[in-house]
Amino acid sequence: MFYQELTRREFGKFGTTALLGLGATLCSVANLFASGEESAQEMHEARFYRKLNGNRIQCQLCYRKCVVKSGHRGFCRNRENRDGTYYTIIYGKPSALQVDPIEKEPCYHMWPGTRIFCTGTASCNNRCHFCHNWHLSQRSLEELTYYEAQPEDIVTGAEYFRCESLSFTYNEPTVFYEYMFDIAKLGKERGLGVLYHTNGLINKAPLLALLEHMDAVTVDLKAFNDTFYRKVCSSRLDPVLKTLINIRNTGKLLEVVNLMIPTLNDDPNDVRQMCRWILKHLGEDTPLHFSRFYPNYKMLNLPPTPVETLERAYETATEEGLHYVTLGNVPGHEYNSTFCPKCKKKIIHRIQYHVSENNVVDGKCKFCRYPIAGIW
Repeated sequence: MFYQELTRREFGKFGTTALLGLGATLCSVANLFASGEESAQEMHEARFYRKLNGNRIQCQLCYRKCVVKSGHRGFCRNRENRDGTYYTIIYGKPSALQVDPIEKEPCYHMWPGTRIFCTGTASCNNRCHFCHNWHLSQRSLEELTYYEAQPEDIVTGAEYFRCESLSFTYNEPTVFYEYMFDIAKLGKERGLGVLYHTNGLINKAPLLALLEHMDAVTVDLKAFNDTFYRKVCSSRLDPVLKTLINIRNTGKLLEVVNLMIPTLNDDPNDVRQMCRWILKHLGEDTPLHFSRFYPNYKMLNLPPTPVETLERAYETATEEGLHYVTLGNVPGHEYNSTFCPKCKKKIIHRIQYHVSENNVVDGKCKFCRYPIAGIW
């Protein structure tokens, strides 16, 4: 990732070009001038918590419902109890700002070929051993360089770089919920699309409040096996399934990603059960992405996912009746593209994140006029 540091004034005026082209569609943007010491005035009280006796609080944001003593932080490391009031310490302190193609999210059924302005911070409420963004998600705020950027700065940045949408990604956006919420709300008011990529561990009330300002959500369904979640991610499967159903019930665009890791979550029976669950609870039009694993973080001992494993998963999903199944992290593969469920012709031709042809016209297949689920 390329960074060019700017002062706050320079960023506000966007007086210098801060883009570095990486191929045809991928580029990076400037980060903001590093912040100084925080003051009490800069602290933002967290949402979704309740006060307990003895200056303790119980967080209500994610399924963990951490009980936090005064002077301590929750599991996510981004929310701190100060004398019985819970604060988000990450508000306005992003560690990653970048322009990406929307396909990188991945979000394949919303405005193909457009660009998203991405925001990420420190930390996560998972501890995944395979995380590709561990340098952000597995570190606390104090361990990273971060920059000053209020919601207005983020939205203005997206407008300047001519991004059609805002995205919250890289680490788990739930852990910077208040910051994300305010950016999303302002972005919608200014006519931008808004989406986020999540592990799905958020509770129902904060999720529904957030979705009022969202167009699309990409959820990582890391495995269809609770043992995997407990041992590899230090979390649970059931809260993720509940989140998926809650999103579907709102009618927002929902896409699901399954990163297939050799020997850990690639059991064919689990894959079939997952596809049947998606079909039953989320519907046949839910886009499902099978992504190739590459060794990273604490899982350097495993090989990349065999392409044949991904192809078998693709065949299983289509056999079970899912309409939009794709393979990711396999540049140039035929199944990286999207096909019409009715006439079977290629309607969106992709090469990794680049869209070379889009045959969805007015929300329908150009060839047979079959309605294609998504935001077009």
